[in-house]
Amino acid sequence: MNTTGDVRIDVVPLGTTRAPGTVEAVAGGRLLVRTPGLVEVHDREDFFAGRTGGATAALRTEEHERAVPVPGGGFVVAGVASVRALDPDGGPRWEVPHDPWHGAGRAHSAPAVSPDGRMVSVVVPAVEPDREKAALVYDLEPDRNYTWDDLLLLDAATGEVLGRRQIRSLASDAVQAWRPDGSALVVSCWTAWQSWSTWWAEPRADGLRMLGGTWMYALAGFLPGGRILTQRYAEHLFPDDDRDELAAYDPGTGERTALLDLSELAVDPENDEFSSAEVLDGRHVLVPGRVYPAEGAPQTRHWLLNADTLRPLGRLDYPAPVGEDVTALGDGTWLTHDGEWLHRWSLGPADSRGVASR
Repeated sequence: MNTTGDVRIDVVPLGTTRAPGTVEAVAGGRLLVRTPGLVEVHDREDFFAGRTGGATAALRTEEHERAVPVPGGGFVVAGVASVRALDPDGGPRWEVPHDPWHGAGRAHSAPAVSPDGRMVSVVVPAVEPDREKAALVYDLEPDRNYTWDDLLLLDAATGEVLGRRQIRSLASDAVQAWRPDGSALVVSCWTAWQSWSTWWAEPRADGLRMLGGTWMYALAGFLPGGRILTQRYAEHLFPDDDRDELAAYDPGTGERTALLDLSELAVDPENDEFSSAEVLDGRHVLVPGRVYPAEGAPQTRHWLLNADTLRPLGRLDYPAPVGEDVTALGDGTWLTHDGEWLHRWSLGPADSRGVASR
C-alpha cells in the first residue's frame, strides 16, 4: 500500500542540455561522461552551460575496460587481466597483473579511488591450482578453477599492493565506493545464484581490516554520519525472496539503523520495480521506480525519503517526462534523462527543509 497518498513535492528545473552518453558525478564539481570507446571528465557548470567540447581530461577505452579518473589527474583502468594507471598525458604509470576474469572477456569491477587520491581499491579474480579447493570449476577453460575473489588495496602512485583480503564472491558485477571522509571502503559483489554480498573495510597501514557486512543488499550510497545505504532487490532466488528494501547500516558497529519495505511505495507490489536509491544531500534520498497501475500504461515515478529515517515524504512532481535513470550530484540537485536530453533539478524552497509542498 502506498502510504504517501496524494502528497506531491514540487521540483525546480535548473536547466537542460544534450547528453552525449551516460553521466556520473565525481569529486571536485566534475562530471564523468561515458560514450562508446571514450571517457571524458568535464567541469560540471561548463557542461550544463553547453560547453561540452571542453573536456578537462579524456581517455580512449576498449569495450572490455572500466576506467575512473584520479583526483590529481590521470585514470585508473581495470581490464580483463590487469589494473593499470595512466598519467594525465596518457603515459603509463604502473600496471598490476591478475588472473583473467571468469565468464566473460571484460573487467567485472571498476576501481575506486580514495577521496584523497592516495589509494585504489579493486576486486580481482583468483585461480586455484587445486581443482578440489576451487569455488568455481570453470569447464570452458579446464586449467582455470576459480576460488573466491580478492579485494586489493593499491598505492595510487606506485601500484604497490598495500592490502589483500579474500571475499566470498565470484563476482559477475561489483560496485564499490569510499566513505566521503576516506575512513572506510564499501564493496558489493553480485554472484550468480547467491545475490549481492556487501562488506565494509577500514584501510590501514598494515592492510585492510574487515569491519562487517551484509548479504542480499547492494551498496547505494552514504547517509548522514557516514552510514551506508543499501538496497535489496526481489531476485526470487528462494521461495521467500520477493522483497525490495532499503536499509542503512553503521559501519563502525554493523548495526542496521533504518529499514524501508519499498512495497510501501508500490501500486502493485507483485510487479512494481525499484531500480536504485540516490542520496541527494544530508536530508533526502530519491528512489525511482516503475509502477503498474490497474488501468493504463506503466508509469515511472520518483519518491523522496527522509535520509535519517528512510521514511517516505512524498512523490516528486515534475513538469517534464523523466525516466528511471537518476544521477545525484551531491549538492541537493540531480539529473534525469529524457531521450537525448539531460535535465537538472532541485527541490522547491519548502521541500529543501524536508516539508512536502502539497
